[in-house]
Amino acid sequence: MYLREINKQMLTDLELKIVILSGPRQVGKTTVSKNLMSQFQYLNYDSTKDRKVIAAESWNRETDLVIFDEIHKKKNWKSWIKGLFDVEGVRPRLLVTGSARMDTYKKGGDSLAGRHFQFRLNPFTVSELKNDFDSSECLERLLKFGGFPEPFLKNEEIFANRWRQNHLERILKIDLLELELVRNLKTMELLVDLLAERVGSTISYNNLARDLEISPHTVKKWISILESLYVIFVVYPYTKKLSRVLLKEPKIYFYDTGRVKDEIGARLENTVALAILSKLQFNQDVLGEKSNLFYVRDKEKREVDFVIEKKGKISELIEVKTSDSSLSSHLKYFAERLNPAKSFQVVLNLPRQLSHGNIKIVRAHDWLREL
Repeated sequence: MYLREINKQMLTDLELKIVILSGPRQVGKTTVSKNLMSQFQYLNYDSTKDRKVIAAESWNRETDLVIFDEIHKKKNWKSWIKGLFDVEGVRPRLLVTGSARMDTYKKGGDSLAGRHFQFRLNPFTVSELKNDFDSSECLERLLKFGGFPEPFLKNEEIFANRWRQNHLERILKIDLLELELVRNLKTMELLVDLLAERVGSTISYNNLARDLEISPHTVKKWISILESLYVIFVVYPYTKKLSRVLLKEPKIYFYDTGRVKDEIGARLENTVALAILSKLQFNQDVLGEKSNLFYVRDKEKREVDFVIEKKGKISELIEVKTSDSSLSSHLKYFAERLNPAKSFQVVLNLPRQLSHGNIKIVRAHDWLREL
């Protein structure tokens, strides 16, 4: 069992607040939760037996920790746990976990403002595993199997393919139907396949609608649902301070990098995107540091893969390449105009690291390790 980066802060916060842990299905939330303390009671709202315990509020008050898994499926769950916290406090400590974004779940109820801290658990990254794996080998495995613990640690292609099929089937046939009434699951599954082919490219709702024979509004709604279920995440274009921005279409990336179609450039870009997202979310959840992730493209089709904004200012520009060691003219162009604190060209196959003024050309596994 690998200790995750958020464990230490979760233990600290559980002393004072309800802790909410969300993230993709099978990313390790239950494992993390059960390894926080030796004495705990785990209650899963999907279990009939556990639902009875929850309804009667008859869990053991002498245990150190009570874990409520998938409790967001309970009607007015926020009001219920808010009342519990207000009356009993956090003895035993209270941990809520779930595989859907609880802020968008229909059965939300009242706010938990001031009563909770939130954490998001993502798949493994090179940085998180740097003490356990050689960074180059780790990146190679992430590109092949993705960062979900089971397929990553099993390290077998057939197992990973079977796991991936069952993983999506569970999300679409169980989680999706609990969140939204989507009748055409085959078309939703086809949408996932089409998005997996378009990683690294901008997404046209109209083109997807034509391919799927549904309306652009439905495509946009379904993408939002997939985002809520932690299948994908969306990166929007940066538009501030740029007079010649052309595109407003987003880019789509997957939490499961292994689902991206077998094109090394797209998988590498997805791996970098997820690593950046994980780091920014960690900094926000643990340090309270707010930031945003964008890409940038103008009317002349100059593009840089990632823009990190912190406190309203551009912090970093990141361009991802598989083997090009020559400086990207697009990265140079935007670095001169956006004036970021740092700029990186992250290259998978790079003989040696280079610098061009304030722009560094670095090996992907080294950059990801230090992220």
